[in-house]
Amino acid sequence: MWIFFTLLAAFMQAWRNAFQSQLSKEVSVAGVTLARFIWAWPIAGGYLIGLYLWQSVALPTFTVEFVLYIFGASVMQILATALLVKLFKLKNFAVGAGLAKSEALVAAVLGLCIFGTQLSVLGWIGVSIGGVAVFMMSSRQGLRDISLPTALIGLTCGSTFALTSLWVREASLSLSLPFPHRAAWVLLLVISLQTLILLGYIIVKERATLVALWQRPRQTILISTTSCLGSVGWFSAMSLQAVPYVKTLGQVEVFFTLFIAMFWLKERVKIKDMLALILIALAAILVMWS
Repeated sequence: MWIFFTLLAAFMQAWRNAFQSQLSKEVSVAGVTLARFIWAWPIAGGYLIGLYLWQSVALPTFTVEFVLYIFGASVMQILATALLVKLFKLKNFAVGAGLAKSEALVAAVLGLCIFGTQLSVLGWIGVSIGGVAVFMMSSRQGLRDISLPTALIGLTCGSTFALTSLWVREASLSLSLPFPHRAAWVLLLVISLQTLILLGYIIVKERATLVALWQRPRQTILISTTSCLGSVGWFSAMSLQAVPYVKTLGQVEVFFTLFIAMFWLKERVKIKDMLALILIALAAILVMWS
């Protein structure tokens, strides 16, 4: 079941990134980030209600630890999405999404530094390959012309996505509910909090952005819908299986991204970037095998 949810998440996330890439050409970073959440919370709410109609269980008890995990995951995902949109503005769609896929590799490093997780030699080889791939994708003329700012943004984006995933799993496991219900509660609370935070910021700082989103309902709804369905997949899979396994299998998103970029967005993807995307997927597999 976790494999099914992960594949669903990867497919939906690839399309969400494509829609965000297009919207980023017309709307600010904050606006594109809000588009991910603004219509997602009603879908998440409907999903949770549907689960309770299908199988009635007790309402959850929220602990302080759970609330902290929810808040941390919400803030990290907002930051990660904003950085991803920034990458789209610096590079093309496939490259921006590829840089963000450093998430699986950064998670291995964070695990070592924060949680004391040990990697084998094979695991560190995977981390090294992923690092080379990220630098390849951030350079315009190969490794001879490396753009360090772009690489740093990509690594920061991957780091914030990694923290989001780790905290989402911990929040889900802290609820004494059956699998689909606990994942759905985390999903609804995270998306609702993210929507409130971003709406508050945009109302104060960028009111014109709300008008811009209102004038682009189709793009906004597509982003919110694919984002929510992707989150259902990620949150459900991480509720069932450890994050490294989920995120490693989720690297199939790289190939969905390539196909979308080439055949739908009609973007020209350089051989160098295609090789780097494949290296990132290979590196993540090596980390899992370790």
